[in-house]
Amino acid sequence: MRWLVLWGVWLWGLSAVAAPREELAAKLQTGDVVLHTSRSRQSQAIRAATHSALSHVGLVEVTAQGVFVVEAVQPVQRVPFAKWKARGVKGHILVLRPQGLDAEQRQRALTAAKSHLGKPYDWRFGWGDEAMYCSELVRKAYAQGAGVEYGAMETLGSLDVAGLKQQMRERYGVQVPLEQELITPASLARDARLSVVHSDFPSERQPGS
Repeated sequence: MRWLVLWGVWLWGLSAVAAPREELAAKLQTGDVVLHTSRSRQSQAIRAATHSALSHVGLVEVTAQGVFVVEAVQPVQRVPFAKWKARGVKGHILVLRPQGLDAEQRQRALTAAKSHLGKPYDWRFGWGDEAMYCSELVRKAYAQGAGVEYGAMETLGSLDVAGLKQQMRERYGVQVPLEQELITPASLARDARLSVVHSDFPSERQPGS
């Protein structure tokens, strides 16, 4: 009898943990923009340069087989949403949804993002299509698929890179291209045309903002 009680408690615990995850996945729509704090080697530098906890971003795809995220890592890939979320620090996530776009436009953006699957990650944050970094993939997907450019382009020199000299030399060599333009996860997150669906980040935008 005792083992039945323990079994029941264990199952209840599993359902309590799983329920919030399932509820979040059920809220997602194709084309949603998802951001988290990456555990990658360069995450700390991105956060320092942008003064934001957000260092990685991808696009959601909802299918009959489950929920996935298309992301630019090494290489550009499509992964299950649960796996993508678990890779973020503490599992925290920010979910943003484009306003004023219909399902067909969001699907076209997702299709544009998937056209880059298999491409290498762009460690130098260039703007060519031969390689992709995460926020570049999202901005280009919506620009190409829906004609909307989210986030503001910034120059490398406009970011707070003063304390990142070693990282900059490793990436670019002696001549750091401070005039090079790029798009950051934080810049995408600030775009008011993307409404907040869910947020675990107290320092970032919250639902209704």
